[in-house]
Amino acid sequence: MHRFEGYSALITGAGRGIGAATAYRLAAEGARVLVTDLDAARAERVAAGIEEAGGTAGAMPCDVGDRAAVDAAVARAVERFGGLDVLVNNAYRCHPDTPLFEDEPEEDWAADLDVTLGGAFRCARAALPHLAAAGGRGAIVNIGSVNGIQDFGNHAYSAAKAGLASLTRTLSGRCAPRGVRVNLVAPGTVDTPSWAGHEERLRRAAAAYPLGRVGRPEDVAAAVAYLASSDAAWVTGVTLPVDGGVLVANGELVRALRGE
Repeated sequence: MHRFEGYSALITGAGRGIGAATAYRLAAEGARVLVTDLDAARAERVAAGIEEAGGTAGAMPCDVGDRAAVDAAVARAVERFGGLDVLVNNAYRCHPDTPLFEDEPEEDWAADLDVTLGGAFRCARAALPHLAAAGGRGAIVNIGSVNGIQDFGNHAYSAAKAGLASLTRTLSGRCAPRGVRVNLVAPGTVDTPSWAGHEERLRRAAAAYPLGRVGRPEDVAAAVAYLASSDAAWVTGVTLPVDGGVLVANGELVRALRGE
């Protein structure tokens, strides 16, 4: 399947985890991918892996909190690939909650929102003129979270992801007349490198998921590929949970009500 033959894509936070899996997936389907990440070495490794697999990719460090860095990354993608068809906003920041909400450091709150929500805003703003020139195939896919829909902790991160879902809806309406679709994928718990050292917590979390496991980065990448492709040509403004059913089933409560 080569749904992205002739397409170019820019992915933020693509040095590992969901972002890297998405870069590999889009490249495997024919896209030319600019892999960006705060960590330049990670971005280079992913781009090199794509090239070794026969795909086309470049790498660039990018701090989505810095407008100049974002503008430069978009310009690099356009210059190298001749345009831009797909933007995937995956970069985020998430700091642990304090035991008491009133002890939450204001700088951590502000930083989580600025990277997770503000970063997507900066990237969309820079990319939109090019996406609108993509002949009707321009697409933005934001990576949200079930945390933006239901309480799973992490106040600032969750607020940022909820804001990202709102931005997805409002931006989709504004962008539709320009031939650009805007959608969001909301993953549940995904086994990424950010969980390194917490494997037992992941094992316990799996029991809470109706499908019996936590997610894999490739699960989310597949959903991103669908929303970015022409298969979703009549889909815009949606939040698509990729969550193993956790938002629609509460096994612990069900077992309690059954007396189990």
